[in-house]
Amino acid sequence: MTAPDADATTTGDPAPAGTPPSHGRHRAVEAPAETSEADGAPGPSPYEAPPPAFPDSPAPPSPTPADGDGRTTQAKLLERLLGARRVRLDLRRRDRFWGWFGTIVVTLLAAATRLWQLGEPHTLVFDETYYVKDAFTLGRLGFEAQWPDEPNPAFEAGDVLTYLDKAAYVVHPPIGKWMIWLGMETGGGATSSFAWRLASAVVGILAVFLLVRIARRLFASSTMGIVAGLLLAVDGEAIVHSRTALLDQFLMFWVLVAFGCLVMDREQARRRLAGRVAEILDAGGTVVRYGPRLGFRWWRLAAGISLGLACGTKWSGLWFVAVFGILTVLWDLAARRAAGVGRWWEDSLVVDAVPAFLTIVPTAAVVYVASWWSWFVSQGAYLRQWAAEHPGEGVTWLPDPLRGLLHYHQQMWDFHTGLSSDHPYASHPLGWIVQWRPTSFFWEKESPGQGTCPADAAEACARAVTSLGNPLLWLLGAFAVVATIWLGIRLRDWRALAVLSGTAAGWLPWFAYAPPFSDRTIFTFYTIVFTPFVVLTLVYPLVVALERTEGRRRERSLAVAAIVAVLVVILAVSAIFYPLWTGMQVPYSYWQNVMRLESWI
Repeated sequence: MTAPDADATTTGDPAPAGTPPSHGRHRAVEAPAETSEADGAPGPSPYEAPPPAFPDSPAPPSPTPADGDGRTTQAKLLERLLGARRVRLDLRRRDRFWGWFGTIVVTLLAAATRLWQLGEPHTLVFDETYYVKDAFTLGRLGFEAQWPDEPNPAFEAGDVLTYLDKAAYVVHPPIGKWMIWLGMETGGGATSSFAWRLASAVVGILAVFLLVRIARRLFASSTMGIVAGLLLAVDGEAIVHSRTALLDQFLMFWVLVAFGCLVMDREQARRRLAGRVAEILDAGGTVVRYGPRLGFRWWRLAAGISLGLACGTKWSGLWFVAVFGILTVLWDLAARRAAGVGRWWEDSLVVDAVPAFLTIVPTAAVVYVASWWSWFVSQGAYLRQWAAEHPGEGVTWLPDPLRGLLHYHQQMWDFHTGLSSDHPYASHPLGWIVQWRPTSFFWEKESPGQGTCPADAAEACARAVTSLGNPLLWLLGAFAVVATIWLGIRLRDWRALAVLSGTAAGWLPWFAYAPPFSDRTIFTFYTIVFTPFVVLTLVYPLVVALERTEGRRRERSLAVAAIVAVLVVILAVSAIFYPLWTGMQVPYSYWQNVMRLESWI
């Protein structure tokens, strides 16, 4: 993910003396002396531990161009705002090579684990029974249709046209189902179980690619970007959802895209800020009171579109709109403070926060409403005629189509808030972070000679698709959440807040729907939405360990050895569990020995 920005990255000659400032609201007062304190900027070594990054304290004063070290004001500001490691990262050929070579290798690994025998088992597993058939009729009719009783055997056998000419009541927006339909159209049609799951596999592979690039930029390290992508490539939640046509996979994807866009926006905005503040200072002005405007933020617009698509997949995307919106505003506050803007809080709230809200929230809302386009144009869609049949009811000042859609949403809301039924795999969110009660999507046991179990098998055969994350990865991730909170407070590091944001948005709201607050039926497989952020949270303390041991050979060697050992063991655990994530046939005793905890069964 790259974003060339000429006016933000070009370092030109200082403006002639006496040239008036060209951006922002400024006062001609003397600028205080420069300090080298930076927002996340390390010392000369690319791995030296960064100073406090967010919030920046104390606020660095405005830099001045005359410093005697030969660097321009813009270069100094850029290092302060982005950190020396990030500034230098793309300047090194080795980092560029490994950044892309490692990305390709890890993405190919993700493709292999997700595409191999993707069509197995050739049966609608778990909630595929809803979403595959809904996606098929949505693509054919423009709305989700009802099916006769017990339609799955016929559908799995290839008789996919048994649906009824009557709209079904569905409780999730359409984006994820449109993506499943697109995969079916591309992969060979609704008779192919490979095609049912193709879209999930593709976005799962793309998610690994994106996470490598996001983590590389976030941690200013090609190596740690590769590590993050590798962990996501081999995690069980990510693999199972990439091989199953459920909506949560697509919600995860659009959330990750939005986060990547905001990381890009953070960097581009800081490059612009460095360039425009430098122009002011080189011209003899100051930013003691206010700083420059940064222009339209296109990456923020892209984030708003992605968040709208996330909400158009599942309503839980709304939490990410809120959390990511706050996150990007906090980044701007820190940037203006680090750049030496005197009234940074007021300046950022006026010229950054308000535009951020207006760029992200209305965009997400418009995209969400637009995602219902097929409902608007399909007269036979569920409740499409409600407004015409109920004049004077509902929000009467709205046009009839919007009035009907709002009434439909009220029914959806009642369903989601009132859903409470016994389910053997329902789980409390407290245990999600360690995958205490995973969800079984598919399980089958066959005796020797029965079905596909060989007649000469020494024992019964088992096949399972269990939505269980790599147990070691998630256990370490749980510890990493605590460590990241502690490190973030101690170091005041913006990266800690960034990696925790997705977990907070995807996990914490569910506590309101669990005892003692509510009895809504919820499942551990919802964790796929924040799985990439658990990976980032696990990688963050490893990054800090490398940064803190730079220049100390013995400690550095121990840190690297520990990281390699952890990766090797996680890979070994994934290899052991892989058959139980993908429906491979294994001896029944193998399944018993791997599924050691009673809560996993």
